Amino acid sequence: MHNGAVTSFGDLLGPQPTLLTGDDDAESDLLNGTDAKTVAAAHPTASIAWAYLAEAAFDSGEVITAYAYARTGYHRGLDQLRRHGWKGFGAVPWSHEPNRGFLRCVAVLARAAQSIGENDEYHRCLDLLNDSDETAAAELGLA
Repeated sequence: MHNGAVTSFGDLLGPQPTLLTGDDDAESDLLNGTDAKTVAAAHPTASIAWAYLAEAAFDSGEVITAYAYARTGYHRGLDQLRRHGWKGFGAVPWSHEPNRGFLRCVAVLARAAQSIGENDEYHRCLDLLNDSDETAAAELGLA
């Protein structure tokens, strides 16, 4: 029975925030300068590697490539979220570092979708970011 208490993330009656465990090896490799393609190939479930690839592609004007990388990282992140008990809604806090790979992929997916005129996808991504953490879109330069 739910007692009506506020969760640690401040959402009344909502689920506890989902906190991913991340991929320490992938994150370490990326921070130590290993090529993101190499990291993604070695750790294909690590959203953070796909985020690096998506951001680099988008920044260099390769919108379709960025879209594909971001969508891959997004889906890998959804798989991880579900394994951690996420039911398709609820907080995925930006402040929890291992969540950032997934959230960064959602942000690049939003940008790439907007760039190719896929406005419904753009708005779905913004909604997901806002539902995940009200600060995420601003942290990711979308607000």
